Amino acid sequence: MNLISSFTHLFWDLDGTLTESAPGIMNSARHALEYYGIHNVPESTLKKFIGPPLMDSFQELFGFSHEKAHEAMRKYREYFGEKGLFENSAYDGIIETLSALKSQGKHLFVATSKPEIFMNRILEKFNLAPFFEFAGGSDLEETRSEKAKVIEYVIKENHLEEEREKGKILMIGDRKHDIIGAHKNNIPCCAVLWGYGSREEFSEFNADFIIEKPGELL
Repeated sequence: MNLISSFTHLFWDLDGTLTESAPGIMNSARHALEYYGIHNVPESTLKKFIGPPLMDSFQELFGFSHEKAHEAMRKYREYFGEKGLFENSAYDGIIETLSALKSQGKHLFVATSKPEIFMNRILEKFNLAPFFEFAGGSDLEETRSEKAKVIEYVIKENHLEEEREKGKILMIGDRKHDIIGAHKNNIPCCAVLWGYGSREEFSEFNADFIIEKPGELL
């Protein structure tokens, strides 16, 4: 039996796991950085905005102070809220996999660091919302942006403490933040190679499973 099939409650990351969100995130980051006169940022650097909380990215990648990072986050969202969130697409095989998992009786949830106001619009736009019993994200101030806090929030809001104790919850994501956040909550993580992480990253942070295609969850 596929070990993954023993899990009954599946928590999904959004960016890089359900949707290919790089274009919108990178364009939004570029918009914010250009406001500060930072031009021609390499694509490899802009890609690092995918996954982590925005505040962390501006501070760690560009040395912004907390106050400046907060302002940059608002500039980022000027673009993202109008255009960036829809410069995006569901990955091939995601809709079919979610449908099949639901038909098997699996309980599906979203756990993302993206603010819920944007998360909900994206899930609706790409016809993903009907598959999920609950979708949890951050607030606009990113007080709940760390992945461990988001996962804890989804567990508490849905009273899944017993399922966690029984080992029935699995986090599915594409970056180290998903693995770290899951393990802080004492749940395993399945890392996916179709997103923005690498096999080396997943091995370094001790992903419990690594898969190459959505259908491997079935």
